[in-house]
Parts: sequence; structure tokens; C-alpha cells
Amino acid sequence: MIIFNQEDKTFSLNTRNSSYFITISEKGYLSHSYFGPKLDDNLSYLSRQNEYFKGNGTTFREKLTLMDFLPMEMPTSGIGDFRETALAIKNENGNNAVELKYKSHKIIKGNQVLKGLPYVFGDSKDCQTLEITTEDPVLNLEVVLNYTIFENLDAVIRSSTIINKGSQNLYITKALSASFDMDDDNFDVITLHGSWARERHIERHPVHMGNQGIVSIRGESSHQEHPFIALLDHNADFNTGRVWGLNFIYSGNFIANVQKTQFYSLRISMGINPEEFCWKLKGGDSFQTPQAVLTFSNKGLNGMTNTFHDLYRDHLIRSPYKKSPRPVLINNWEATYFNFNTDKLLDIAREASKDGIEMLVMDDGWFGKRESDNCSLGDWVVNEEKIKGGLKHLVEEVNKLGLKFGIWFEPEMISPDSDLFRSHPDWAIQIPGREPGMSREQYVLDITRKEVRDYAYESVAKILRSANIEYVKWDMNRQLCDIGSLNLPADQTGEFFHRYVLAVYEMQERLITEFPELLLENCSGGGARFDPGMFFYSPQIWCSDDTDAIERLAIQEGTSLIYPLSTMGAHVSVCPNHAVGRVTPFKTRGYVALSGTFGYELDITKLSAEDRAMIPHQIELYKKYGDLIRNGDYQRILSYSNGGQVDCWASIAKDKSKALVTLVQVLNHPNYKSRFIKVQNLTEDAMYKISFPDENSDDYPAITLKGSTIANAGFNVKRDWGDFSAKLIYIEKL
Repeated sequence: MIIFNQEDKTFSLNTRNSSYFITISEKGYLSHSYFGPKLDDNLSYLSRQNEYFKGNGTTFREKLTLMDFLPMEMPTSGIGDFRETALAIKNENGNNAVELKYKSHKIIKGNQVLKGLPYVFGDSKDCQTLEITTEDPVLNLEVVLNYTIFENLDAVIRSSTIINKGSQNLYITKALSASFDMDDDNFDVITLHGSWARERHIERHPVHMGNQGIVSIRGESSHQEHPFIALLDHNADFNTGRVWGLNFIYSGNFIANVQKTQFYSLRISMGINPEEFCWKLKGGDSFQTPQAVLTFSNKGLNGMTNTFHDLYRDHLIRSPYKKSPRPVLINNWEATYFNFNTDKLLDIAREASKDGIEMLVMDDGWFGKRESDNCSLGDWVVNEEKIKGGLKHLVEEVNKLGLKFGIWFEPEMISPDSDLFRSHPDWAIQIPGREPGMSREQYVLDITRKEVRDYAYESVAKILRSANIEYVKWDMNRQLCDIGSLNLPADQTGEFFHRYVLAVYEMQERLITEFPELLLENCSGGGARFDPGMFFYSPQIWCSDDTDAIERLAIQEGTSLIYPLSTMGAHVSVCPNHAVGRVTPFKTRGYVALSGTFGYELDITKLSAEDRAMIPHQIELYKKYGDLIRNGDYQRILSYSNGGQVDCWASIAKDKSKALVTLVQVLNHPNYKSRFIKVQNLTEDAMYKISFPDENSDDYPAITLKGSTIANAGFNVKRDWGDFSAKLIYIEKL
């Protein structure tokens, strides 16, 4: 999998369908040679790229000319590479220059283990790691470049370890996790954008000169941008063309960038956002960058998607729920908001149990004096005026009905109107002398301080110890600003954002260690912290606060471009929808939520008889198709978000024995014909039965076709009368 060619001074990292080459140049720099379809030879040819700037054929031209062109594996600042750099360091004299050259390397079986950070894991049988040590003797600095690859996944996982080998302090001002160069070839760029209630919408445009990319400086991966970027052939689609995808296993500030240079080459980079970042590296200390995942697909966007899904399901998510069924839950938030008590919750639980729902989740409003969102965050004491008889009594009564019990927390926050703030106003993040910015009438706790972090953790843990609570929704409803901390000296304030993320990881690691069977669902005002870093701690994340089935089509398409369907928190809610006021059929709402964790966000006691009657059947569908949806290969077929009239996707069993297709007709139009649906990657010469399990068999009779016919010609699906209709299509090998 990983080979070092001593003669050509070239490393080759080979996965099932891709190769990644690094060459040691004549001057000792690490040069990026190649990343793309798998190569079996021509290492010497690739290594000759280092000769591009030999002036008379025997000697290098000036160093600055070389630096301005050489495709660097870890580009650094201050030495004449005027493109985007990946590493910048200042010494105590304020000099900003880093020059890294090859020192040594080793190839190890298994994966790199990161302390305090999420990381991909494997074993010595399925993955290898290359560690290349580079050095800057002027700074007494070593930088170890880490690469992990898996035999059956077309991905390279990159990070670096920065080590101060001297006695003087160094200050890291930029430390990206990955960078590589390649020639432009009429490529497009895909990024994900949005805002609250409309997260991760796909944007695609041609690569232009200069920089194009995305950033977050909000202290989280954010609603607005996402730590993902893809480079792809201009004519690439879901199933054809070359695609390079990058995703960042991190939950804080990030940058992802593509730069087109004067020589029409590209530099693609990803890592921690350098804005407001500066890390003091004392003598003997080291700094570890988070991991970035680099994927290559020669089979379009669906090929990239399947690599990300398999990597995260098998090598990042650790929860016992990672591939198993989740309990079908009902959450009371959109049902009651803050207006509930024990009796109301038990009414909902009682009716829910009759229809096969398996868990009641009590959302915001059960603690302190919380009757609205303007008080009591930090006062994690049960309000027994609302929860009469106490929390243990409520949980026991819910358990008697045959339901599990879950609860909502927002451990990182503090309300100005709270006993905690009155006792510890200094625990809120703030800059002395400035009025702190408030959002949602709350401040953020400075969990970089151990005493604050311990309080926040114990606030959650003591509640979980008090009753049989089997699920936690961990929320975080605002961004970070006014960055100041009593925990950090003046020359380390630039460490705050990263230390905050490390504190979140530490708290959640403690939680799942103390409560290993807990089902943890992360949330941040919906989907503002939907990133692979959180998957290391929770197998699912609340996808968006917008539960409207039609709005969810674009949100879930962008999310599933990278992340498995099993990670997407998705619920059926009432209409008119609370976010947009749209009215959609209960059947359609169920189908859209089925391609996620599946649950309900409504007051079941107020549903119409017609809608209520559908719940047992929807749960039956979840039980029947859940394993296929969670663990199958996702395939995008049609996209409503890209100007289409319908949305369509499939989950295909790994052994190609069956597939479930979901089709949503968003808007109907007059005088249009029916459409043909083509599903790829079935067994070409096998016969398959295609049926419509929820439709009248006279109107939608089953048909039998070869896998190759389904892929190339497709099968016909009638248009429905009206808007917002949906169908399930089941394909089974005979």
C-alpha cells in the first residue's frame, strides 16, 4: 500500500483505485507529485517534475524562482512561495519564515492515534500510516507529516505534528492539515453554504483565477459554511468524471481553499482557520493538527460519497449504535415548546406507545425557572413545579409505558438571568471593559477553564445518574465572540478557539466513557456543528431545525453528499410547518425522514385521525428498510436543488441484492410526460423485481428487468396529480 522508491526518492500511497505520490526533491524539499487514478509505474517520470526550473539543464535557477513554482507537499511561509501556505511560524524575534526539508521517514501498520482529537481508526490488517519527518534547523523545528490509507477506501487521511526541538518559544500562526498542488484541467469547485434552517446547500462553479473557498470564524463549523470542498471535472456528474473531495475532522474554525495561480496550476488546502489563531509552542512541546480526509473518485460524485460514507461508518463513529437501529423517538419541542409539565409529557408518551414509538425526549424547559429562552441556562436543576414528583418519577412512568427516555441539555451556555451567572459572572466568555455580545439571550461558558468545564460536565452527568436516561441531545445555540479568558496569558489568547473545541471533545469523551450505552445526538441550533469531528462522539447529529419535508430535500442532499444517512437526525413534524408554513402530505414527510434517523417532532395527541393512522405503518417501513438505509451505498439519482422538478435517491445493499429508491415530486406541471428512473451499480446480468410497496398494485404493477437495463434504460414512473407527492420503490434481486 505504501512504498518508498529509494532510487527515485518517491513515496507512493496506493489505495484500491487511487495513487498519491510524494517526491524528495534534489534540494530536500517534499514535492507533491500526483494524486488521482491508480498508477502502477512511472515513478521516475513523476520525480522529474523537480527539474522544471533547471536553467541550463545542469543547475537550478535562483531559489526564489523554484519556490514560486515547485508543487510543495507542506508549503511554508517566508521563503518565497507566494501561494497559499500551510504552515507559518514566528520566532521570539518576530521573524516569520519556515523552511522544511526531508529528514527521515517510517511506514507503520495501523493508524495514527491523536490525543484529545477525533481520528480515523483501523487495524494493522486494513490500514498503513506513513510518517515523514522534516526539519528546519534554524528554528530547531521538526514537522512530522502523517498519512493514513486504507486498502479498500480511496482516501488519504492527512495531519501533521509540529515539534519545537529547541529551548526558545515559537509561535504557530498558521497550521493547516493538508495541501497539495495539481494542474488545472477545466475544473469546477463544489462547496456547501447556508444559514440557520437551510444548512449545507450545494454550490458549484468553475474554478477561476485567485482564491476561492470557504471559512468559519464562528467557533464552530457553522450553519453558514461547511468544512468540505470538492474539485471535479467540469462535465462530471453523479456517476461519471473525476472528483477530489476534502473534509475536515474538526468542529471549530476552519478554512478550505482552492487557488489558481499564474501558471494555471491549483493549490488545494484545508485546516484550522489562521484568523485569530496563534499557538505558543514552548521548547520541547508539540502541536497536533486535526485530520483532513482527501478522497478521489473516478466515478463521479456518488463514488466520492460512498468513500466518505464507508470511512466514517467503519473508521470514525465508535458508538454501539453506529450500524444498529435507533429507537423511534418523539420529541416534545415543536409539540409544546416551553409549555409542558409531567401530565402533558405522559399524555404524549401514552399515545405514542400505542403506535409503536419507542422513546420520549424531553426538550428545553425542564430546569431552573426556564419558561422561555431568556433564563436559567447553567442552572441544571429539575423544575419540580413543572416536573411534578421529580425527574426519576417521570422517567419511571415513561418506562412503564414501554418507552425509553431522553433529555435535552445545552451545557456550554449560561444565561445572564441565572443563579450560575449571579455567582460566577466571570465564567462567561468576555473581554474586560467591553459589553459582551448576547445572542438568543445567552452567553457562552469559558470551558477552556478546568473548573468551568468540570461544572458543565457534572451538570449533565448528575442528571443522567439520577434516572434511567438513555439518550441525550447536546445543543449549542450561538456562536463565539468577545474572545477573552482568565485561563490564558496575553501571549496565548490566540489559542482560545482551538482550546474551546478541545474542551468540547474532552467533555463528550468523558460522557460516553461514563455512559457507554448512551445514545448521544449532537446539535447546534440545528446543523451548525454537523461535522465529522462530532461523529467520533455521537453517531448522529440533528440535521436542521427546519423539519419541512421540501426544505429538507436540499439540506439532506448536501449533507448526504458527505455523511451517511444514519447520521442525519430527521423527524416527521406537523403542518403548517413551524419554519416555513408549508403544508405537505404526512406520507411525504415520513418518506423524507425515513432517509435519516427517523422520529417524530409533534404533539401526537392533536394529530388528525388520518395522519395518526399512518404512524404505525411508517414505523413498520423504518423497521423493514432501516438496515438497508443505514448501511447501504447511497446513490443520488435526481436533484431538486439543482433546478429539477423531482428529487430522487437510493440506498443499495452492499451485495447488490436489493435497493430502496425514494422519489419526491416537488411541483407538478401541465402537459409533462412520465419519467424514467435509472439506478446504477446493480448486478448487470441479474434479474430484479421492481415494486411500489405503498402504491395500488393495479396502478403501479411490479415489473422485472435486468440490472443493466435498470442502469441504462431505467424504468417508468408515472407523474402524480398535485404537488409534494412521494413514492418508495423497492428493487430486489430474483
